Amino acid sequence: MSELPLVAVYADESCLGNGREGDNPGAAAGVIEYFNPATERLSRFDYWISEPATTNNRMALRSAIEALRILSRKGSRFRVLFTSDSQYLVKGMSEWAHGWIRRGWWRKEGAIENLDLWKEAVEAADGHAIEWQWVRGHRGHPQNEYANHLAIRAARDQSASGGSVTSGFDDWIAEERSKGRMTADPERFPSDRPFRPSRPFPNGGATSLVL
Repeated sequence: MSELPLVAVYADESCLGNGREGDNPGAAAGVIEYFNPATERLSRFDYWISEPATTNNRMALRSAIEALRILSRKGSRFRVLFTSDSQYLVKGMSEWAHGWIRRGWWRKEGAIENLDLWKEAVEAADGHAIEWQWVRGHRGHPQNEYANHLAIRAARDQSASGGSVTSGFDDWIAEERSKGRMTADPERFPSDRPFRPSRPFPNGGATSLVL
């Protein structure tokens, strides 16, 4: 796994009117970073999806599913530092899902909420080594704030990127700074820090169990 190329993903979710009665539109989005050691160039790519009726938790799961599916195209495998402000996602993928899988996708308290998406997330993670990292939201973390910007925009527009697209991060942060906002430097690419992947899922994830 240490020989796999490293990518960093910063993801966020949005649900307009989350918790209110009725259909609430939402979205999931993120920015994917890859540093090419041969060219010493950092590349960024954006992605986003939307749904007309959803919740924050479902969109948090979709933020991981979409990113990992993009990374898995053409059979590619990566070391992934996945950063989100959703403890639901981070704890679920690094802790809770292991017990659920061992119990046949069941939890001690009963049925698992959003089971369909948890299974999709575990399946999408297959083949990658992933470190799940939580960051506190709305605290001026540039990449997290940018992912939040993408998610809110997609929720309002009900739009989708159709996969990864060239990132608008540089233009966005320049505009934010011109308005006296977003003074923190972007998070450095994590090539110079230890990589601590989550432990593998039991039975390879075993996502084929009946819903």
